[in-house]
Amino acid sequence: MKLNSFKGGVHPAEEKLLTEDKPFEQMPPPATAWLPLSQHLGKPARLLLQKGDFVCQGALAAESDGFISANIHVPINGQVQKPQRGSTLSGFAGDVIAIKAGEPPEPEEGAEPLSTEPVRLPAYDLEAATPQEIIDNVKAAGIVGQGGAAFPANVKLMPPPEKGVQELVVNGCECEPFLTRDYRLMLERTRDLLEGIRLICRALQVSKATVGIENNKPAAIEKLRQAVAALAPARSAGADWPEIDIMALKIKYPQGAEKMLIKAITGREVPPGGLPMDAQVAIQNIGTVLAMRDAVLQGLPQTTAALTVTGRGIREPKNLLVHVGTPVAEVLEFCGGLTEDAARVIIGGPMMGMAQHDLAAPVVKATSGILVLTAEDVQEPPCTACLSCGKCVGVCPLNLLPSRLARLSEVDRFEEARDLGLETCMECGSCAYVCPAHIPLVQWFRMGKQGVQKLNRSE
Repeated sequence: MKLNSFKGGVHPAEEKLLTEDKPFEQMPPPATAWLPLSQHLGKPARLLLQKGDFVCQGALAAESDGFISANIHVPINGQVQKPQRGSTLSGFAGDVIAIKAGEPPEPEEGAEPLSTEPVRLPAYDLEAATPQEIIDNVKAAGIVGQGGAAFPANVKLMPPPEKGVQELVVNGCECEPFLTRDYRLMLERTRDLLEGIRLICRALQVSKATVGIENNKPAAIEKLRQAVAALAPARSAGADWPEIDIMALKIKYPQGAEKMLIKAITGREVPPGGLPMDAQVAIQNIGTVLAMRDAVLQGLPQTTAALTVTGRGIREPKNLLVHVGTPVAEVLEFCGGLTEDAARVIIGGPMMGMAQHDLAAPVVKATSGILVLTAEDVQEPPCTACLSCGKCVGVCPLNLLPSRLARLSEVDRFEEARDLGLETCMECGSCAYVCPAHIPLVQWFRMGKQGVQKLNRSE
C-alpha cells in the first residue's frame, strides 16, 4: 500500500531502540526549580512573585503579557528566591525566577497555616465543557505547543472565521531520530489522547480529525485504531465525537514538520509565509493535545514536561516526566550520568536540536528530549568548497536553494537571501545531512536570518 508523504526529505537512521519499549517514569522534584520567564514563542511572561513568597505547585508564577504569550506556573512547593539572569536552553542568559523546595514558614500566633495543597484550575466534564471553557482553561494553564516552536496553544483554538478551518491534524510522526516521547504517550495514554482531540475539535467547531503517524510505529497505529473503533457506540448515541482517522505515513524526515504533514494528509499546501489555518487546517502535537485535555478535564496547569533522555552517551536511557525548572544536569544524573565518551548534549533531536554548553539550564514546557552523543557520533569531517552537486536542492522539503542561501548569508547579502526565501527555511537540516562537502548550512541560515531581521527593522 502506498503511503502518503511529501516531496524531498531524507532518511536518517531511526535510533529508536534505546527507549521505545520503556514506559514513562516520574522523576522526583528538584531541590530548586529554575523558571525562565520566556518558555514560549512571543513576549516573555510578566513575573507576579516576590522574593520570600511561599508558593504551591500550580500557582501562577508569571502571567501572559500579550496575545502571543503564555502563563507560567509554579512546579513545586517552595520559597521564591531573588529574580536573576540565568542559563536557558537557547544558549543565552534570560530572566529566571528560582523556587527553593521547602515547607511554609510557621504561622504567627492565631494565624491560619499556609496551605500546601496544589493549586488547580476549574475542571470540566468531557461531555459538557463548552468551546469557551476549553479555550479559557488552555490559556489559563499556560499550554504551549510541544512540537518545537512552543506557540501558545490557546491561539490555535481561535482561528479567524474567514479562514474556514475544516479539520484538525494531530502530529504523531515523531520523525526526529532517537526520540520516543510521542510514541510512548500514544501507547500509554490512548484514551486520553482521543478525549483531547474531541475537546479541541469542539473548541474549533470542526467534526474531522486525522492523526498522522509514521509507519515505523505499528503498535501505536493499531492501538489508536482500536480505540477509535470502540467509540462507534457513543457516536451512534449522539455524542459529539469527531470523525477520527489514524493515517499511517511514509517514514521520512521531516514528515512531522507542520507544512509537510498537512501536505501529506490533506494534499493542501500552506502558502509561503502562511500558517496552517491558511490551508483550512489546525494542527497540534501529541503532547500538546494531552496537556490541553489535562487542563480542561483535570484543571492541571502545565508544570511538567514529558521527554526522552537517550543516546549512547547516557548510561540509562529513559522516558521521563520531569518537573519544569529541573536543571538538565539533574535529569542526566537521574539517568545514571554520562558515559566516559560522552561528547555532546543536545536538547531535542539530532536534526533540529540545540547543543548545550551549560547543563545548569532548566527543562522548560516544550522540552521533548535530551540526547547525549558520544565522541564517535559527533566526528565531523572537514568542510570543503561547495561541489555544486545539487543534493541539497533535491532534498529541501520547501523547494529552496540551500547552497545559494548559505553563500549569500556568508557574504552578508541579506536582501538577496530574503528574496530567495531564507525566512521560509524551517532549519530542518535535511540539506546539511546530505551535503558531501559538509558545509554547516543550517548555521549559515541562522546567521543570515539575523541579518535579515536587522534589515527588516531598518526598512
